[in-house]
Amino acid sequence: MLVVVAPGQGSQTPGFLGPWLEVDGVRERLEWLSAVAGMDLVAHGTTSDAETIRDTAVAQPLIVGAGLVSLLALFPHPAAGFARIGAGAGHSVGEITAAVGAGVLTAEQAMVLVRERGRGMAAASAVTPTGMSAVLGGDADAVVAKAAEHGLTPANQNGAGQIVVAGTLEQLAAFAADPPEGSRVRPLEVAGAFHTTHMAPAVSTLAGYARAITTRDPRLPLISNADGRVVHDGREVLSRLVRQVSSPVRWDLCMAAMADLGVTAVLEIPPAGTLVGLAKRALPGVQTLALKTPDDLPAAWAMIEEHGRPAHLDSLPTWRLLVAPIKGTFRRSSTAADGEDIAAESAVGTVETLRESIAVTAPHGGTVVEWLVEDGDPVAPGQPIVRLHPIAQDVSA
Repeated sequence: MLVVVAPGQGSQTPGFLGPWLEVDGVRERLEWLSAVAGMDLVAHGTTSDAETIRDTAVAQPLIVGAGLVSLLALFPHPAAGFARIGAGAGHSVGEITAAVGAGVLTAEQAMVLVRERGRGMAAASAVTPTGMSAVLGGDADAVVAKAAEHGLTPANQNGAGQIVVAGTLEQLAAFAADPPEGSRVRPLEVAGAFHTTHMAPAVSTLAGYARAITTRDPRLPLISNADGRVVHDGREVLSRLVRQVSSPVRWDLCMAAMADLGVTAVLEIPPAGTLVGLAKRALPGVQTLALKTPDDLPAAWAMIEEHGRPAHLDSLPTWRLLVAPIKGTFRRSSTAADGEDIAAESAVGTVETLRESIAVTAPHGGTVVEWLVEDGDPVAPGQPIVRLHPIAQDVSA
C-alpha cells in the first residue's frame, strides 16, 4: 500500500523548484497559483535567497504550491491517483497540500487558505520573540516533561527520536542549558513558535475564512496530524486544518496509523526529504522515495506501479461510507438494519482501544446499504464500517 506525504515549513531550500519548471505545464500552473496567492512563487522557488523564503508568509504558499504542481506532474490526470494511493498525509502546512490531493479543497481554495495562514502566523510571531528547537534522542516522555518544566510546548512529536519544542526565546535558552538526559538540542531556523498558543490570533482569522469555504469529503483515507486518525468528513478536515495552527503536530501517530493501514511504500512530494528520513527510522522495511526533482519521476512511477492499489474509498465514495478513525475494536450502538435510516450526526458505534473510546458518527446520515463489520470486530484506521445511501431529501438539497 502506497502513502503519499507532503512536507511542512523548513523543508524549502533556495532554487529547489528550478528543475521542475522544465516539466511541461508546471511553469504555467505555478504562475496561476502565484496569481491566487498574490506573490511570485516562480521567483521564490528559483531565485529568492534563503532569508526571503524563510519568511513564514512566503514559505507556506511556496511549499503548498510546489506540492500541488508536483502532484500534477506525478498524476497528470488527478483522478488516477485515487485508484493508486492508499492514504495521504501532510506535516503541518503540508496537510493543506494533502487535503487538495484527497479532493477536500480545490487548489485555489488551498492557496487562499495558506496565504492567510502564512500571513496570520507571521503576524502572530511578531508579537513576542519566539522560536523552536529540535530535540534529538533522549526518552520521549522525559523530553516532554522537561519541556513543560520550562514552559515550552512539544510542538512537533515526529517520532524516530525527534521532538520539536517551541516557546519564547528565553524559555528555549533555558531548556538548551538544561537539556533532557541523553539528548541534543538544535535551534531551528524558523520565525516563531508554531503549533502553540502563540499562534492563537491566526486561528481566529482562519476560522472566519473557513466558514466561507465549501469542502468535499476525502476521496482517499486522510491521516490527521492532530492524533493520527483517518478523517472522512470534509468539514472536519477543514476544521482540523484551522485548529492545527496552534495545536501540536503528532507525526509519530500519523506514522503509527500508516503502519496499521499496512503501508509498504512512502512517497514524499517536494520539497522532499525530511519525512522519508523519519519514515526510514520509524517504519523499517517500508520502501521510501523523496521526489526531489523531475529526474526522480521514473522511480516514483515505478513505486506507484508496484505498491499502488485502490483505497477502500475508491469504489465506495465517502459520502456513502463511514470508516474507522483509529485501530481498535468496533462496538456497534445503532440498531438500524439494512434499508433503515440513520439520522444525520447520530452515532453508529465506537472504536475502543486500551486508552480511549472514539465515537463513529454519520455526519450526513443516510439509509443503511450494508454493515461491513460486526459488533466486536477488530478494525484498522480507514476500514469501512457501514455503507449508507443518501436519503432522498439530502440528494435534492
